[in-house]
Amino acid sequence: MRTDPGLTVLGRSTSSNVQKVMWLLGEIDRESVRVDVGGVFGGNHDAAYLLKNPNGVVPTLIHGDHVVWESNTILRYLANVFGASSFYPADPAGRAGVERWMDWQLSTLGPANTLLYQSIVRTPPEQRASELIEPHRARNAALFLMLDQALSSQRFIAGDGFTLADISIGALAHRWFRLPIARPHYAHLQRWYEEMCGRAPFHKHIVSIEFA
Repeated sequence: MRTDPGLTVLGRSTSSNVQKVMWLLGEIDRESVRVDVGGVFGGNHDAAYLLKNPNGVVPTLIHGDHVVWESNTILRYLANVFGASSFYPADPAGRAGVERWMDWQLSTLGPANTLLYQSIVRTPPEQRASELIEPHRARNAALFLMLDQALSSQRFIAGDGFTLADISIGALAHRWFRLPIARPHYAHLQRWYEEMCGRAPFHKHIVSIEFA
């Protein structure tokens, strides 16, 4: 793995948004320094951190003199800087095909998935309520059905090649498959997820990390 001494990721390993960044770095064979920030580690509301990322969330990427925040923007930045054009096509139509799924993850799947995750993992067992969990489970089921339908005619989310679209959604799909909930059988989504699990960086930065 190639080392870039100016590449630092600020954020805890259990964050799905940090995971997607670390996954891409693994795919493009770039070593970075990751610093635990956020969650039980705190620090994301400290003045020094807010100077880098005024949202007070993770991840934040530091690359030399450049500071980048928002996880999907970080993915695009890394793909552009390190020439990962197969993951992020240069032609407008191909790029739009990737970016629409990245935007969908950010605006639609992400918020719904977070509510489901928080209602189970972030809620003490004695306080979990099925009547609160079920609407979130049903909403996620409907959204993952959309992915299953897209994957019915192509190998990956944005087409026949692995792209940032797969990376932006992968950690949330992992939650869907591993949370203790009832799931419809989506054969195409299952096939895609199993292929993701076979990618070493996905396994290292997502599958092997405990939910927290």
